[in-house]
Amino acid sequence: MLARLKLASQFTLLLSLIFITGIGLGGFALSKALEHKALMEMNARGQMAMNMINSVSSYTSNDIAPLITQLADPETTFIPETIRSIAARRVFENFKSNWQYKDLMYKQATLNPTNRDDQADRFEAKIIERFDSDRSLTTISDFRTEAGEQLFYTAQPVTVNSSSCLSCHGNPNQAPKSHVKKYGTQNGYGWKLNQVIGTQIIYIPASEVFANARKALFLFISIFMGIFALVILSINYLLKWRVIQPLKPMAQLAQTISRDTVSINEIRELERQGLSKIAHRTDELGQLGRVFQKMVREVCDREQQLSAQLQQLRVEIDQTKRVHQVEEIAESDYFQKLQQTAKEIREGSKGDK
Repeated sequence: MLARLKLASQFTLLLSLIFITGIGLGGFALSKALEHKALMEMNARGQMAMNMINSVSSYTSNDIAPLITQLADPETTFIPETIRSIAARRVFENFKSNWQYKDLMYKQATLNPTNRDDQADRFEAKIIERFDSDRSLTTISDFRTEAGEQLFYTAQPVTVNSSSCLSCHGNPNQAPKSHVKKYGTQNGYGWKLNQVIGTQIIYIPASEVFANARKALFLFISIFMGIFALVILSINYLLKWRVIQPLKPMAQLAQTISRDTVSINEIRELERQGLSKIAHRTDELGQLGRVFQKMVREVCDREQQLSAQLQQLRVEIDQTKRVHQVEEIAESDYFQKLQQTAKEIREGSKGDK
């Protein structure tokens, strides 16, 4: 099938097959690379937000809370600014005002929370169990689907590292009165030192990030297809202008020479019109043109020599025929009788004298 097509069509078909294969492999590899890049981007955004939250929490518990407790008695007055989780949540809400982080969601998911809004769901409880069973884990990142939307999450364990936490979350009878008055005595108690009580988890909607990755992939494929179309047009133009067009006169001349009846003048005219320009080129086609030109001239010379030899042979044949015809006439009975009659007439003429 390929051999039946013209040269330009063969090049176009082969390059199209190469392009389809290349765009398939390249698109697949780029898709994976863009997905990996999107994943790394989401992970970096989540880690930055997590570091910010942890910094605010540490600053609140180490610097702000001691100063405020000197001004107000936590037994009688509940001060939210001294609670690290509350401070982190408020700072995170302000952090989300930046459009780059508006879709981020933060939750300090706890198995036994003081605030019921922090209650871990079944998925988050499994993450907490993983942190508790493997204390070497510091971060878990993956995807989850909630309400039909795919979410990327990054989570870190929440561990009771300080005994000061137990003053509010240990025995409810020993907790500050303001804390008990705010949250009651049913939830958020019974924590133990070094216990993994929850996880800090940040959710990032993955649909928008992956949509951007698909847009980048579509843009790349569009650019690649545009470049390919330009390359195909350029190759077809160059192939037609630099190869096919120069080959046509040689093909026409070869076809003319192959005919049974062709004149030398016709061959020389085609050679002058087509091969002269090709023979002046310095590339491979120019070399081929010069070889073809030499061959054509040799064919013309041989044709002329053959014509001259044929003409001479015809003359010799004609002379031979005439001699043979004379001999046949001389040897014929009629000619012999004529000669005998002529002899008798000559002899008779002599007797009369």
